[in-house]
Amino acid sequence: MAKWETALTGNFNEILHRIENGILRGSVSATLEESSDFEADGARCSVRVFERYSYAGNNRVSLSVTLFQNGGRIFCSAVTSGGSQALFFKINTWGEEAFLEKLQEVLS
Repeated sequence: MAKWETALTGNFNEILHRIENGILRGSVSATLEESSDFEADGARCSVRVFERYSYAGNNRVSLSVTLFQNGGRIFCSAVTSGGSQALFFKINTWGEEAFLEKLQEVLS
């Protein structure tokens, strides 16, 4: 499992759109598995769960992205999962790290 968090500036909708398009266009096997959006009292939260096949790990990995805005501040938290081939401990997490790096590239 890998995690990356960052503060962002800009338009919430544009950032969310950039994340969705960048991840889906960044891999031929990437899919948007599920999404959730919530808004209350001026705060917004959007969650996106992506999945793709990892050639390096020979398995499927997921990327969960949460975008949260309260006032003008926007926070992004991303967590990957599923890129291990071991029974009791994690080995071969290259696919998870590559998926996370794609999100970092999209948001840079």
